[in-house]
Amino acid sequence: MITSIFHDIKIKGIAAAVPTQKIDNMEYIERFGEKDVLKNIQMTGIKGSYHCSPQQTISDLGYIAAEHLLNKLNIERHSIQALIFIASYPDYFCPATSFVLHKRLGLPIDCAVYDINLGCSGFIYGMQAMCSLMQCSNVNRSLIIIGDSTSKTASPLDKTCMLFGDAGAAILLEKSKEVENITIGVRSDGNRFKAIIVPEGAFRRCGGSHERVMWGDGNIRSDYDLYLNGADVFSFSITDVPKMILEYMEITNTKANNYDCLLLHQANLFIMKHVARKVGFYMDQVPVSLDRYGNNSASTIPLTICDRYGGTENTSIHALASGFGAGLSWGVMNLDFDTGSILPIIYTDDYYREGKVSHT
Repeated sequence: MITSIFHDIKIKGIAAAVPTQKIDNMEYIERFGEKDVLKNIQMTGIKGSYHCSPQQTISDLGYIAAEHLLNKLNIERHSIQALIFIASYPDYFCPATSFVLHKRLGLPIDCAVYDINLGCSGFIYGMQAMCSLMQCSNVNRSLIIIGDSTSKTASPLDKTCMLFGDAGAAILLEKSKEVENITIGVRSDGNRFKAIIVPEGAFRRCGGSHERVMWGDGNIRSDYDLYLNGADVFSFSITDVPKMILEYMEITNTKANNYDCLLLHQANLFIMKHVARKVGFYMDQVPVSLDRYGNNSASTIPLTICDRYGGTENTSIHALASGFGAGLSWGVMNLDFDTGSILPIIYTDDYYREGKVSHT
């Protein structure tokens, strides 16, 4: 495991935003049949989610979250010296969406910005990247904006569309003395890159048919739609992920009772229960948001933090977190935050009207 230890970096605040369009998974009965829908809800624990409108992108949700966070905490824009945007589905191929957010948020030119293309492990990898940047530079305050609009890439005729919701989040970091060290471990396995993939649309394959046809797994999709190999991803989630968490706790000399909670990527309730049990946590130590918000890919961990702690009485939380997904990639970290700086989830249908670029 690649392990990094970071000193004097504090999570100053977290905010999350979701669209206003609410989807009840019982609405899928007409499409997939009552038996399959009820079985899906029972197995995954996902009863509903929120979906972006056609005009809304994940950067719109991330922008709203960041705007609210900076305003709530009275943070001057010129003090933000780095911004990382993490998503699988950006606004454009070029430029990086982080530059669009840089403009919208009014950040200074002395600010390093870039995108990271990652899904469900994005929070862990993003924290690793930003903490690395802050540790070896004069960056004192930074933003991570993270999320995905996975509902836009899932075929409406593929049963996996019942899993995904859309959400964006913003995490504010700053240098601070007398805070706990942040220890982050990450792993990657490109040998399994086909397990979660959108096969067509970029430059390996482009210009193909958008016709949706029956695939070997019985679902109807096109090559432009998200493909998820359920069996492979399930096996990975219940074996590789808990193994890494246990190794992490051995390296850090910690046990489940050293943490207030276990923050897991909200992939599937069965998977979450299995991972928690294997690493020694009770489910009442594992906050759950997927029943109402679905699997939000990169933003599930910060969204879950806002769902559980946003607007609550201020207290200090010491958590263990693990994200895992496309790549395949997975990671684990400890994090400390004060619940007084966690905002309740924001609901918005706003989108960036200047973002549509045309030659006319």
